[in-house]
Amino acid sequence: MKQRQGRARSATWTRRLAVAALVLAALNLRPVVTSLGPVLEEARAALGMSATVAGLLTSVPAVCFALVGSAAPRLARRHGPEGVVLAGIAAVALGLALRPFVGSTPVFLTLSGLALAGIAVANVLLPVVVKQRFPDRVGMMTGLYSMALNLGASAAAAVTVPLAGVFGGDWRAGLSAWAVLAAVAVPPWVALARDGRRPTGQQSEQQAGRAAGENAAAGAGAHVRVARSPTAWALAVFFGLQATSAYVIMGWLPQVFRDAGLSAGAAGLLFAVTSVLGVPLSFVLAAVAGRLRNQSGIAVLLGAFGLAGYAGLWAAPAAAPWLWAVLLGVANCSFPLALTMIAMRGRDGATVIRLSAFAQSVGYLLSVPGPILVGALYQHTGGWQGPLAFVVCLMVPQIAAGYFAGRDRQI
Repeated sequence: MKQRQGRARSATWTRRLAVAALVLAALNLRPVVTSLGPVLEEARAALGMSATVAGLLTSVPAVCFALVGSAAPRLARRHGPEGVVLAGIAAVALGLALRPFVGSTPVFLTLSGLALAGIAVANVLLPVVVKQRFPDRVGMMTGLYSMALNLGASAAAAVTVPLAGVFGGDWRAGLSAWAVLAAVAVPPWVALARDGRRPTGQQSEQQAGRAAGENAAAGAGAHVRVARSPTAWALAVFFGLQATSAYVIMGWLPQVFRDAGLSAGAAGLLFAVTSVLGVPLSFVLAAVAGRLRNQSGIAVLLGAFGLAGYAGLWAAPAAAPWLWAVLLGVANCSFPLALTMIAMRGRDGATVIRLSAFAQSVGYLLSVPGPILVGALYQHTGGWQGPLAFVVCLMVPQIAAGYFAGRDRQI
């Protein structure tokens, strides 16, 4: 009896540890990118960074996520998902700590790439950890770490400049402060990685069953040809198009409102609305989606919100800017929905690893041209009618892909 109670307490402690580790990892998945924007002017001046190179920084994350993320399944098979996420978070901490204090643009970009590589493997493997650690609560846990991801992104964008002010206006201090948050996330993943490597005899009955199931599934998952699955391609296209929409919003929404005659302050506030909405909505939406066998209706509904928001911007951006911002903020919740569907479409942990890597790598590659084309159309036409019409058109295949990705199918 005492031994059984001890195993139950150990299992409860491990689940709580996994929750903390997931939340802390998610908080660190976006500050590498969003903390730089507010102090980019100062960083460019200090490093002698050209405007062209600064512009390329907007597409580097997606390219890095695509290329490095594809290596995650191979690394996970060798070192375990928890061990690879641990290495990824450590890379984020190291890159964030060192990059502000270098004196050249190439080294700054290299260290940014190191941090982004760590984020890339974590992006792919966090849905796998959720599937393995919380098979009965996939939606809720995906929503929880999606909410933390949005919170980390928003906080880094809002707090970097005030942090720099605390240190006498030093932009380097403002950037490097985010390494502390990444360092805090390392110990829980050390403990979780050790737990995952423990011999089966030392695990609880629940953990032992999970380990045995994973070992049996690994052989089956290794033979799954994810790239031949229509569902996998639907997930990849849906992931890529929702990422395109998110990058367009992050890169261009404030400019759309400013060109429509709104002040810089109002444009920034409207952009903040689209970001902040994702914090509570990500949790609620993913939790609801995780309880459904079919998520097609949610994907279509979110696409309709995006279609309405972009159409409103195209027709009359200054007529109802708060409405357009809210609609687009809701549409941005397609990201946690995509993560939830990835975890639910794979029948076992091994398949989820492969599916997550495929959908995110292909998806991020698909997302690279969109924001660049929007910028080129804006520069060529001198207005937003053409660029916004292009984005409205992209919402149609996103809705279609979301419908097919959300069907009750397993790979």
